[in-house]
Amino acid sequence: MPVLRPMSDTEYATWSELSIKDYAAAKIVSGEWAESESLALARKENSELLPLGLHTADNHLFMITNAEAQAVGVLWYAVRHKFNASIAYVYSVEVWPEHQRQGHASRAFLALEEEVRSRGLSGIALHVFGHNKTAQALYAKLGYQPTNINLFKPVPAAAI
Repeated sequence: MPVLRPMSDTEYATWSELSIKDYAAAKIVSGEWAESESLALARKENSELLPLGLHTADNHLFMITNAEAQAVGVLWYAVRHKFNASIAYVYSVEVWPEHQRQGHASRAFLALEEEVRSRGLSGIALHVFGHNKTAQALYAKLGYQPTNINLFKPVPAAAI
């Protein structure tokens, strides 16, 4: 049974709206965006990355499925040129809360490796938020290595 299956138009419509809200929330937690602007900025980024939605060239959106073929999450990657090669860049991987910690994300990434190999791509890259320690641990377990690390330290204003 496939672990990844192509997302349908109906699934895309539902996922897209939820994904935009989740991304906006993550940007707030990371301190990158103010709450007041986060939803508009997330919608803007989404429309730039997926101008034709599910049918945007070089973008591949999948439902992650369990052994019963039930959808338990989403994986989205795009073919990009990075690291001097054509690679799969993972924009989103989500396993729904009630299905987390059951190995679905690990199996999805192993299936993605097969997908990448079959397309002749040379690797997989992704971004992970600094506050998402669970995802960082998963990626390390799967063999992903940091390529860039951005750090931030707030500097409070001087007391008057």
